Amino acid sequence: MGNILDNILATKKLEIAANRSKKSLLNLEEEIHAIQDERAFITAISNKVKNNHSAVIAEIKKASPSKGVIRENFDPAEIASSYQEGGATCLSVLTDKDYFQGHADYIQLVKNHCTLPVLRKDFMIDPYQIYESKALGADCILLIVAALELSQMQELESIANALGMDVLVESHDGYELEKALQLNTKLIGINNRNLKTFDVTLQTTLDLLNEIPPDRITVTESGIFSPEDIRLMNQHGIYSFLVGEAFMRDDDPGNSLKRLLDNI
Repeated sequence: MGNILDNILATKKLEIAANRSKKSLLNLEEEIHAIQDERAFITAISNKVKNNHSAVIAEIKKASPSKGVIRENFDPAEIASSYQEGGATCLSVLTDKDYFQGHADYIQLVKNHCTLPVLRKDFMIDPYQIYESKALGADCILLIVAALELSQMQELESIANALGMDVLVESHDGYELEKALQLNTKLIGINNRNLKTFDVTLQTTLDLLNEIPPDRITVTESGIFSPEDIRLMNQHGIYSFLVGEAFMRDDDPGNSLKRLLDNI
């Protein structure tokens, strides 16, 4: 994954340069002024978590570098509506084209078909992308510790917050978590996938839980497939989940989500 991540980041630099040549930062700022549909991402999750209710960030993802195409019949608008009916708290939308077959246009498309807050899930490495995310209509951005230095994360978070967006910061181990906790955001994502072996274990979240202060919200990512997985996390005080693949492989993603929540 180290090599895959390096490749993704190298491609992302080229993508940013190409986008910047087509649309300047000034152009983006003009588009941002027209944004009216702002939705509070962290607030939506907090309102569930503080009452010990499961808050699911349901992911809209067609493919991944490790699994290839996950969903052939891929209609982001239809999936968004299905997720909302199924009880999702927020949505995560993959916008990376080259490795995940996503598209930037999916953000607004999804927001036009639901009332849920939306996370732009992509590889954020440059301030330009933060302005771009706001112009696209994102309510939250993802910062991946494995891809960034602490100073970069702090800069990107500051810009996001100034633009009215929330931040989810993602860690894979204790070293990354230590850096993640130096950001201001309440949302601390723990990805249960080992970047070297691709193995997934929920024990990763449980092992790191004691390092996360009680004023933060732990979002466990990857490996949530069953009501038993949800109950295990609930027993340890974790009520926020980012789930994608389990739903994307179902004919009706929203119904898959509903079954998961109804059986807790």
